Amino acid sequence: MKRRTIIYIIILLIAAMTGGDAFGAKPKKQQRRTRQKTTKVVKKKGKSKAKAKTKTVRAAKPAPDPRLNDPDYDPFLQCEDTCSHVHGIDLSRYQGDVFWETVGENTKMAYVYLKATEGGDRIDPKFERNINLAHRYGLKVGSYHFFRPKTPLQKQLENFTAQCLPGEQDLIPMIDVETLGGLPVDQFCDSLLTFLGMIEEVYHQKPLVYTFRNFYNWHLVGKLDDYQLMIAMYLDEEPVLADERDITLWQYTGKGRIVGINGYVDKSRFLGRHGLREIRFRHYN
Repeated sequence: MKRRTIIYIIILLIAAMTGGDAFGAKPKKQQRRTRQKTTKVVKKKGKSKAKAKTKTVRAAKPAPDPRLNDPDYDPFLQCEDTCSHVHGIDLSRYQGDVFWETVGENTKMAYVYLKATEGGDRIDPKFERNINLAHRYGLKVGSYHFFRPKTPLQKQLENFTAQCLPGEQDLIPMIDVETLGGLPVDQFCDSLLTFLGMIEEVYHQKPLVYTFRNFYNWHLVGKLDDYQLMIAMYLDEEPVLADERDITLWQYTGKGRIVGINGYVDKSRFLGRHGLREIRFRHYN
């Protein structure tokens, strides 16, 4: 009996030392490792599914332009090809040498304003060539001066009148107004109105004033009621000024194209019922 007891005790001690293998049980440490491996496998599967979902996301294709299905659609058509308004252009040295014979054949371009001068001493180097050839090929021609508010007005007047000769003009002079020149608004307006009066005295008719819509709305509202306006605004809709006053001409793009001129060109057209007769240069003997 004692011998059996001793043998049983020895067996229990061996079982305790081997973690229960003697009785077919798994050690606890091994079971934790198995669970850890199982957890890792689950995480890997989760990542794989996420990647698969990401790959299936596609950017939506933009809808095709419906006009491309129209057999009559021509992407090269210009505004002047599709409307009945009277169109024109304005040019300076930036357009280089213009092929006036080709431009003259474009009957949609009825008039052209050419830059003559700027400030007190600048003369556009292409002016003389441009005005001679524009006349030769049938366009109605006007000349414009870029106004510099700080430059002495008499000096600007002499510069412009030396180039803008009445006998060469079909259209009234145009004054290009785009900058305050660092002057306070009131002082700028006084300078501009004085200069416009000086131009009128020389040519016996009020000049056309060119400016941008925003520049007019910020600085010139109510100041130019006696003058016709060419307003530049490069949007699809026709411009409306803050004081809702009448606009004679609208420069609708600064990136127009026309056969005979390399690069971009400014294009304009008359608004409403306005026409060339309103800006015709009146010649006095």
